[in-house]
Amino acid sequence: MAKVWRANIFPFAPHAVLDTMKQSWHSFDMLGGTIVARESFDKEIQFLRLVALAGGAYNRQQFASRLGISVHTLDKTVRSLKQTLSLSSPHLTAEQSTELTEGLRYNYYESADPLLLFLYRAKSLKESESIRLTLLVSSLQERELTAKDLQDICSEQMPADVPAPDEKTIRGDLKYLEEIGVIARSGESRPYRYRAANDLIDQLTDDELLDLFDFVDVTANTQVPSVQGYLLRDTLKKVLRGRGIHALAADTHRYKYHYHSRILDEAHLYTIFNAVRQRKKLHFVYLAPRKGLNYASKNTNPLYEKESRNVTTILPLRVVFDHQYGRWYLIGYNDRTGIAKFRMEGLTQLEEGESVPEAEFENKLGRVLEQLENSWVTDTLRTLKVVARFYNPDHRSGVNFVRERVQAQGQWGKITEESEESFVFEIQVNGIYEIKPWLRSFGSSCEVLEPAWLRKEFISDWKEIASYYEPVRQNF
Repeated sequence: MAKVWRANIFPFAPHAVLDTMKQSWHSFDMLGGTIVARESFDKEIQFLRLVALAGGAYNRQQFASRLGISVHTLDKTVRSLKQTLSLSSPHLTAEQSTELTEGLRYNYYESADPLLLFLYRAKSLKESESIRLTLLVSSLQERELTAKDLQDICSEQMPADVPAPDEKTIRGDLKYLEEIGVIARSGESRPYRYRAANDLIDQLTDDELLDLFDFVDVTANTQVPSVQGYLLRDTLKKVLRGRGIHALAADTHRYKYHYHSRILDEAHLYTIFNAVRQRKKLHFVYLAPRKGLNYASKNTNPLYEKESRNVTTILPLRVVFDHQYGRWYLIGYNDRTGIAKFRMEGLTQLEEGESVPEAEFENKLGRVLEQLENSWVTDTLRTLKVVARFYNPDHRSGVNFVRERVQAQGQWGKITEESEESFVFEIQVNGIYEIKPWLRSFGSSCEVLEPAWLRKEFISDWKEIASYYEPVRQNF
């Protein structure tokens, strides 16, 4: 990662992160009994974002209009999400399960869980495959079994309206579960026996498990990407519940990360990172936030597909995360326009394309990095020098939190002058629109010195804000 505060640049995920992400993305929650989604849910992602941001402000017609779908399709989506909620959160009361929004808000500090688990635990597999994998893993929790044993169990316990699997299907499922680390093979002699891979959790004491849960809980809420952390957190919570440890013992931290889109947009990360590593292009339909639409249905009629889909093609090079606003950005190269920047929340129908030669990738990457060298986040405007004076807090507090924050978040800027009362900070940055909110967040502790026109803008902004606090009535 470069640019340590607002602009975290991910060239591609480290191998350990990718492996964990892949396992989380394609894995089976052994204790929860639900399947993690294998594919993107563009419509559901955008619907949940609207629910999280707008709450009850929209009616059905307005939701459907904003998503660009019919009311009938909206109702089907809501029913599907309600069903997923009941599967992934069986502990909800009947009243909480009646309304989707109540399910999302049933616990303020847990509201990220359903938003996440709706999509990352949603069943994108066939119903029969979901039931079969559930039976396989739950059976292997208790004892070691062969493929033949598991075939007999599935034949006996699967619903009557679901066809019983043959041995080839069972062996395919076992190979998949073994590849993602959910089960392990015991011994080398045939017939192979399989067991659930619970070694780590089983060897931990209750205190060690609580310590691990606390660490994962804090890390998942403060680091990016976080999807795999939330999945691990949820599994650990179920393990604690299974050991009879009271739920309150696991909920020792009361805080909440407010950017739901940061979590929802991680649905695209694995596809993007994989394309970067393999030097592949990406095809997608982009809905810019200014358009006011959050979803575009994919036309299945080949006669109209070309007209209805405005597909964008780029070579992905970097992923940037803006901590200030909790936004993900995809940075790539377009043969027609050059450097291309997209807010990840607008990406839909994401698909991998053809590969490019390594030399071409490196050439375009070098050109993009040169343009982003002085970007506070993703801006590529003209580089200029910004100078600001920061005023130290009352020395009696013993902590200079203003200076500490500037040093932690000021990226490549430098402190050039310093006294007991204040210090001067200088930075060369592309444009001012991305750094301006950061400077303004210091309030009266920050005075912009250069450029002069930016100083005048701040004076105008603060005067406008001051006018908002003038009394409405004389006797107020």
